[in-house]
This record gives sequence, C-alpha cells and structure tokens, in this order.
Amino acid sequence: RTAPLVVDIKGIPELNALTYDASKGLTLGAAVPCYRIYQDATVSAAYPGLIDSAFLIGGIQIQGRATVGGNICNAAPSGDAIPAVIALSGICNIAGPNGTRELAAEEFCTAPGRNALENGEILVSISIPAPQAKSGASYLRFIPRNEMDIAVAGVGSSVVLDASGQNFVSARISLASVAPTPVFAKEAGDSLAGKAVSEEAIQQASELAQAAAKPISDMRGTIRQRTHLIGVLTRRTLNIAIERARGG
Repeated sequence: RTAPLVVDIKGIPELNALTYDASKGLTLGAAVPCYRIYQDATVSAAYPGLIDSAFLIGGIQIQGRATVGGNICNAAPSGDAIPAVIALSGICNIAGPNGTRELAAEEFCTAPGRNALENGEILVSISIPAPQAKSGASYLRFIPRNEMDIAVAGVGSSVVLDASGQNFVSARISLASVAPTPVFAKEAGDSLAGKAVSEEAIQQASELAQAAAKPISDMRGTIRQRTHLIGVLTRRTLNIAIERARGG
C-alpha cells in the first residue's frame, strides 16, 4: 500500500510536552518516548503505576522511540499503557479539523486495533490528575517470557485511602487482554469504596474483576487461565497500590 503524503508529527511541540504540576497533574504528550517518563524523577515518584507500564512497552532500545500515546492509539487489547492510564483516570486530548475534544481513556479504544479518532484527528496528549493524598497505583501483567512479550492478562489498579490508611475512599481497576478492548472494571473498583482495607474486600473486588473479563482461548492462553490470572493480578495490584498509598 502506498501513500501520497507522509507527515512526521513527532516535531509538534505539544506532542512532546512532559509537564507536571502538583495541583493540576501530568500532561504527557503523545510523542513522548517511554524513557523520558521513567527517567523523570518527579513523574516517577508521583505516578509509579504509569512507570510500571512504561517499563513494559518493548525493550530498552525500543523505549527510546516507543510512546505511551502510540501504545494507546494502537488499541491492542493486550496493550500495557491503556489499563494503567484508565486506572489513573486519564483523559485523552484530541485535535483535528473540527477543533479539540477530550475523551476519557476508557472510551478511547473501540475495537481491536481501532480507536475513537475521527478522520484527520490525532491524539495530542494524555492528562492525568494530580495524585491525591494517600493514593497509590500499580500495573502488572502475566507473560510467558521474562520480557518483550504480549500480555496473556494484565491489570491496572489505583486506590485512594482515608487519612488513617485503613479504609478505601475509592478505587479504579482496568483489565488488559481479556476482551476485544481494555476493560474498565467499574463495579470491581466501586465495590471497595467505604470499606476497610481487608483481604475479604480485595477478594470480592478480584471476583468482580473476573466477572467483568470476557476472555477468549488462543495460542497465548485459555479462558480459564486468563480468568484465573485476572483474579491473581487484581489482588496483587491492589495490595501494591495500598502499600504505595501508605508510603511504602
């Protein structure tokens, strides 16, 4: 297939912006390579859940060019960036011939390999709110190899705890590789709000996350395996997020 014109958009300043404000949050340009994210000490400290996913997009060499924005636009059900961004309440900032618009990250992927961009539109940046007090996030995936593989299943979780660190205020959970698009498991996250931090509450959330998953069996995993993994990864990411929220 040939194209009459190819335009390199990586030189657009807005697409290369990486700015953080403690009150407004993070603006992550769609063309910012992964290494710039995890090498930024301030961003790494504020958004460890995002760093979890940025470390997993390709290998070290690839991360010199690969971007979170590109991983999101690729709209692969197994993509590592989108569940982390969904868990962090990310907003996709879009520009095109008809102006600009915002779209919640959980609404961006519409089908395998397809996204919500209209003809002529581009993803300019992703906005992520500033982390609240006593908040934490985590992303984990299961892969057959040690690195540079496609997720059999993945989970991104974020939590906000009360001042004591013993009760959930809110939570968000997102799933990878278990449906045609990344899954925002809203019921699973909402089930934790107002509850004491406990194994029972986390177990219930993990079961609701499993119920939200609609996996298939393929060469990388079976329905049964993927459903089991979602439960395991939900519990693990929630516990990591809780530890981070408590300052661990």
